[in-house]
Amino acid sequence: MEKQQLDVAIIGGEPAGLNAALVLGRARKQVAVIDEGRPRNAVTREAHGFLTRDGIRPAEFRRIAKEEIIAYPNVSFVADTAVSIAGVDGQFQIVTAEGITFETKKLLFAVGMKDRPLDIPGLVEAYGKSAFVCPYCDGWELRDESLVVINKGEELLHFAPIISGWTDRFTICTNGPDELTEDQREELRRHQVPVYDSPIRSINSNDGIVHQVVLQDGTIIPCRGIFFKPELIPGSDLPQSIGCDITEAGMVVVDDFGKTSVPGVYSAGDVASKMYQAIAAASMGALTAAAMNNELNMEAWKRNG
Repeated sequence: MEKQQLDVAIIGGEPAGLNAALVLGRARKQVAVIDEGRPRNAVTREAHGFLTRDGIRPAEFRRIAKEEIIAYPNVSFVADTAVSIAGVDGQFQIVTAEGITFETKKLLFAVGMKDRPLDIPGLVEAYGKSAFVCPYCDGWELRDESLVVINKGEELLHFAPIISGWTDRFTICTNGPDELTEDQREELRRHQVPVYDSPIRSINSNDGIVHQVVLQDGTIIPCRGIFFKPELIPGSDLPQSIGCDITEAGMVVVDDFGKTSVPGVYSAGDVASKMYQAIAAASMGALTAAAMNNELNMEAWKRNG
């Protein structure tokens, strides 16, 4: 099969990859978006905080985005999974699970992060309906409600003051040892925040709408919603496989313009930022796309001079 020639291959089709495709398409670059179609927010009923799209269903967001992008015939969408990458800046080769080979000058990883399997009984059923990870995305819908926060340690002391902006009626379940210092426990007591360290036996819900959390010691905590700390892994190990610097948490290390440690390779979105919001990922995708386009144009200018 003949290899397809590209200026930029975008691996991942969520907000960062989609906005990058739009910017690069308008910049007259030959682009392919390679995406397996399994977004992390597929379980979510609505996406929030994105100007002009507040409350939109994630699937509808992607449909509208693709409809706008395909107006630029130099951008294509490939429903496939990139499985291997080789080469160097200006001459990368990508092979997909379906056996398609692409040759591309530049690479953009917008592979996002994925949740590890949730090991608390009942959390899967509530996730995306009444159990969430980000109050900026879903806190408004649960304002002033009684909530359970599943978190522990230093990150809990960061999260508790934040969630208090939406409700002061929340209980903390650490699902095991709280990993707090005595000073941190005292801070929570001063704010009258109950903390339970018994493991969670189950989260009980009706059609995904939680009504109580039951602990192993028999404690029953009525609630109308949950915020929990997810365990995340990168959406792909390809950035690491070609030598990109990776943090201990698995994120791709980038500079202010999305450049990785590998020449010609960029990254944007959740895998390169801890913002974890659609509008932040889209913004980063646009900025990174402009940086990639500038680099391509400068290289062509020098070759032709």
